[in-house]
Amino acid sequence: MWTLLHSRLHITLRQRNLLPPKKCILIAVSGGQDSLCLLKLLLDLQSKWTWKIAIAHCDHGWKYDTGIAYFVQQLSNKWNIPFYLKTASQLKETEAAARNWRYQALTEIAQENNFSIIVTGHTQSDLAETLLYNLIRGAGNDGLSALTWQRLLADNITLVRPLLTINRSEIWEFCQEYELPIWEDLANENLNYARNRIRKELIPYLKKNFNPQIETTLAKTTEIIKEETEYLESCAKVNLEKALNKDRNRLNRLILQSIPLVLQRRVMRQFLFKISPKNINFEHIEALTTLIYAPRRSRISSLPGNLVAEVQEDWIIFTKREPV
Repeated sequence: MWTLLHSRLHITLRQRNLLPPKKCILIAVSGGQDSLCLLKLLLDLQSKWTWKIAIAHCDHGWKYDTGIAYFVQQLSNKWNIPFYLKTASQLKETEAAARNWRYQALTEIAQENNFSIIVTGHTQSDLAETLLYNLIRGAGNDGLSALTWQRLLADNITLVRPLLTINRSEIWEFCQEYELPIWEDLANENLNYARNRIRKELIPYLKKNFNPQIETTLAKTTEIIKEETEYLESCAKVNLEKALNKDRNRLNRLILQSIPLVLQRRVMRQFLFKISPKNINFEHIEALTTLIYAPRRSRISSLPGNLVAEVQEDWIIFTKREPV
């Protein structure tokens, strides 16, 4: 049976070229409604796109995950789909640790079994929740638009999220219509996790008291922020190349003074990522930006990677100091 969700996903895949025909696709299946809906939709579309499909499951090894891996494996057996499993060892019970490990585990499965695309069931609801989560944490535009349609995980391995125009309510209705067996993950009920509080408490409150279509609105906002961020990043890249000297270890202040503050910050961040990509924060970027107009001999020695930045004439010069 062909539903509206089948049509919407089919159109999205064609318009965005997310999952080209004949590709080897590894579908991340947690057992929850989002991943089961994704799996069912892609299986139904498989004949039109001639993909090679397999299931990957990441077992955190936590006590309330007991039984999920077996459940997903039985599902793969029932539908005659190859199944791959990774199990964590003593994984810290935090959202960030679990998320980072899952992407690492999925990448390993893909590399070991020659899959070029990993597909996850992130939805429009996840877009809205991520925007609110990062906004509360004080993230900039890059963080607010972090959940994208696709991104590179490793060489020749792309992460794809094809359900970003479909919300969780629509997915629930789809699962009920097809009587898909949903594993109710107890971790999703744990209100110690900030994302769960946003999902269970904040989003419903915003829907009831402010905007019934809040998820759609926030998803559109994310898309706008992402497009504007990409444009600013490209502009900053051009200006960074103009400001760099031949040895690429100093920046011309006159060139930087001719561009807006929003681009000055991005130029500084891009430069820092090139020479010292770890532990860069907003304070580092702001401190460097002040050097654009600072008096001669002004310097900053609190940068990551033992870097020192000093103003000499029209230049900001970067050197490395010896660690103590």
